[in-house]
Amino acid sequence: MNKHCSWLFQESPSLLLVLDEKLVCRDLTTVWRDRLAMPRSEKPAVPAAELFDLEDDSALLDQLTAVVRDGSAIVDVNVGLLMMDGTLPSRLSAWRVQEPDEDPLVMVAATDVSEFDRAYEELSQLQTEHQLILDAAGEGIYGLDSAGRTTFGNAASTEILGWQIDDVRGQPAHDLHHHSHADGSSYPREECPIYAALKDGEVHRVDCEVFWHTDGSAIPVEYTSTPIMLDGKPNGAVVVFRDISKRKEIVRQREAAYEEIKRLKEQLEQERDYLRDEINVTVNFGEIIGESQALKRTLAQIEAVARTSASVLILGESGVGKEMIARAIHTKSDRADKPLVKVNCASIPKDLFESEFFGHVRGAFTGAHQDRVGRLQLADGGTLFLDEVGEIPLSQQGKLLRALQEGEFERVGDDRTTTVDVRVVAATNRDLMDEIKAARFREDLFYRLSVFPVEVPPLRERLDDVAPLALRFLEQICRELGREPLRMTQKQLSALKQHDWPGNIRELKNVIERAVISSTGDRLRLDLAMPNASAGKQLPIEPAAPDSAEFVTIAEFRQLEKANLSAALRHADWKVWGPDGAAEHLGMKPSTLTYQMKVLNIVKHS
Repeated sequence: MNKHCSWLFQESPSLLLVLDEKLVCRDLTTVWRDRLAMPRSEKPAVPAAELFDLEDDSALLDQLTAVVRDGSAIVDVNVGLLMMDGTLPSRLSAWRVQEPDEDPLVMVAATDVSEFDRAYEELSQLQTEHQLILDAAGEGIYGLDSAGRTTFGNAASTEILGWQIDDVRGQPAHDLHHHSHADGSSYPREECPIYAALKDGEVHRVDCEVFWHTDGSAIPVEYTSTPIMLDGKPNGAVVVFRDISKRKEIVRQREAAYEEIKRLKEQLEQERDYLRDEINVTVNFGEIIGESQALKRTLAQIEAVARTSASVLILGESGVGKEMIARAIHTKSDRADKPLVKVNCASIPKDLFESEFFGHVRGAFTGAHQDRVGRLQLADGGTLFLDEVGEIPLSQQGKLLRALQEGEFERVGDDRTTTVDVRVVAATNRDLMDEIKAARFREDLFYRLSVFPVEVPPLRERLDDVAPLALRFLEQICRELGREPLRMTQKQLSALKQHDWPGNIRELKNVIERAVISSTGDRLRLDLAMPNASAGKQLPIEPAAPDSAEFVTIAEFRQLEKANLSAALRHADWKVWGPDGAAEHLGMKPSTLTYQMKVLNIVKHS
């Protein structure tokens, strides 16, 4: 090496040295000499083994030998340089140089990387710490660059979606896990809120979408896409998302439970109504009362059919107590612990019969805002009482027949079949055979219902039962109205038995209730309640026989006297004096009548 080149070599700021073919240092730059504390005037002759840390890289000498032998180069290998103050981390390159007619030499160049290693170590430590923080988060986290490619992720993202971080890094996030909607339809990238954050720099929150798992399943998620701003422009985004599968399942279960609660609530409300009706019937009619032969024949029929599963058709006039007969059949049957559900066929509008009887699902028709349980399903396991069965629309009779024969039906708007076990007791005051001849009632339905007909006699055919029924109604009605018990005389009972009772038991009950309301003392005013008693007209009061033990109190006598005077005054249009006056009709002096009106406080009502 000439003097000029030697000077350039010596003063180079880089760590350079020259090895001969025996790998002995023949020259090195001043900066390397200074690191070795070698005088600048000293001609070096240091073996390579004393310049490099061969404990960490024992193959380095072989590599350098190969450089001398065949001219292969070494490029950027990590090696430690042995300096006075310790081992210096560096990256080393070496190549062979040879001048004409001279032995080959090896030029070695080393780069101090100690600062780089410290910075890299700090960076690695920082990255590790950041990754630990990311992995500690329960939500999945993805980082995106400005093009929407994934730059980092955390452990939760892998746990939720199955994608390993190394597999998604550098890949378009939308193409990996957000490419389709939940139904499988394409989700265009330009509509994706994640990518919207990269365009408008706004935070985008989505409550319910899906990300796609590596196994091809859709994971319900909610996420927030927050832009990373650089110089006022979006330069990437951080996507934080969480799996809401459990939440959605809880919501689904809660909604299903709510629907079930609504269904049960509706069913309980209907059962409550039925129970209330049963209580009312029990209070109003009580148990079946009477000892007449006609009633005993009916009770014998009830006893015979109750424990069977046969359908029963109860026949009788309105008001004879057909529902009480149906209740007795149910009570004595094996289904007594199950519900007795009543359907008043006459009170159901034609358009709503199917819904009322079979039920409907929400949205089946206008106004169907919730599911409804039909009467047939409510009676499952028990007894269905079809009151006024002759009123069922002809168009619905076929559906009812099928449901009773097959024991199954479909709710309105529902394609699922519901199976029930129901015993049917029907009642009517119509002649169904006439209805069949008039084509208003199906003959097959009639025979399905009337397996065992039960005839309930009208009250006029069981007059011996009028007295016990009247006494029972009197007791119950006084209790209901909070009245002191009233007594009924034998004459009043005889008067009741003389009536033909076209309204049957219902009419009898109404008469007793009117009598209780009209009574002011402790004696029943039946005279004002009987159907043939006109306003202000009393039933004749027969004088008591000389040996009769019957009598009235002074207060009762005064009340009768006041009623008698009031009737005479009304008959005379409140004229007291003169011809056709009340005094003349009563056979008493006008002055006496005027005095009695004052004493009894009789005044004309306007």
